[in-house]
Amino acid sequence: MFLDNEYLFTPGPTPIPDRVNVAMSKPMIGHRSAAFPALLEDVSTRLQPVFGSDNPVCIISGSGTGALETAAVNTIEPGDDVVVIVGGAFGDRFAKICEAHGANVHRLEVEWGKACQPEQLEDFIKTANTSFKAVFATYCETSTAVIHPIKELGEVTKRVSDALFIVDGVSCIGGVPADMAGWNIDILVSGSQKALMLPPGLAFVAVSDHAKDVIKNNKSNRFFFDLNRYFDSYDQKRSTPFTPAVSLIYGAQEVCQMIEEEGMENVIKRHELLKTMTREGVKALDIPLLTSDDVASPTVTAVKPENGKANEMKKMMLDQYRISLAGGQQKLSGEIFRIGHMGYCTPFDVLTVLGALEMTIKAIEGKDTLGVATRRAQEVWAEHV
Repeated sequence: MFLDNEYLFTPGPTPIPDRVNVAMSKPMIGHRSAAFPALLEDVSTRLQPVFGSDNPVCIISGSGTGALETAAVNTIEPGDDVVVIVGGAFGDRFAKICEAHGANVHRLEVEWGKACQPEQLEDFIKTANTSFKAVFATYCETSTAVIHPIKELGEVTKRVSDALFIVDGVSCIGGVPADMAGWNIDILVSGSQKALMLPPGLAFVAVSDHAKDVIKNNKSNRFFFDLNRYFDSYDQKRSTPFTPAVSLIYGAQEVCQMIEEEGMENVIKRHELLKTMTREGVKALDIPLLTSDDVASPTVTAVKPENGKANEMKKMMLDQYRISLAGGQQKLSGEIFRIGHMGYCTPFDVLTVLGALEMTIKAIEGKDTLGVATRRAQEVWAEHV
């Protein structure tokens, strides 16, 4: 059957709004021109409430992983003891980045599909009996679709240690609450291609005043990712030390406009609705979910079909209905598929992916599933109208 559109439901990259594409097609300007400083300042300051930051958000040309490395290399020096909470592939990536820069990494291993509890972190720090330079946490663990209790983990970090609290918000910032000062976050990072509705290519780094002091005195070797260069360039010239992705920054300006028009509180509520619709729809099909409701991410849902049919379902969704989902990573490879519902996503989009899932299950298992998930999701939506 001819299907003209491909439907992107991966947890990044995510769909781009038409008006953002239009904004990114504006005529190019020189990044050393008189026009660029106003653009950079506008975007950096309008991103502050999205990150819950008291300071303008630093914009770097790079990926989400670039943002993670920026956070690490600017705060740790070889031999520093750090805690990294590892509950999935991206917590593991944070640990590997810290190890690559010579840190003595203490991994707090959390069962995949579970959230790190504050008492786990407190016991881990106290038992180690070590002076830690930083605690690294993941807000939304994309590989497991778990949301970690960042506010509570930040409170524990500051109560029982002098460590910096550094948070990976790559797959959720723009769709969840964030309050850096209230949650004791020193550095919060994200990437452009997730809930912020942009193509890959921008890394965002929000930094507290305390973290800025630490970064200023950090002796680690770095060049492109040296935040001191970005701070100085912004403060002195409202510019970047190296060539920025100007078109993407134009797109980010339009994203800020869209968020402001909807209202950040409503953006958060919409993501909660998308999460509930997706989860309740999948439950109605009697397919297990990897995570429990209380730790489920508002931006991505991990589905764990029985009998190892995750890849078969994912493949049929793409081949037959042109719906692109994500598979499992590392130890979850072949065991789950993941549905992204973040950024430029509406309840109608959720009904689309659930409708295709109904037809996929009917084809693979012969069950009478048509209308089951979509009806349940519609009921959830109707309750919120």
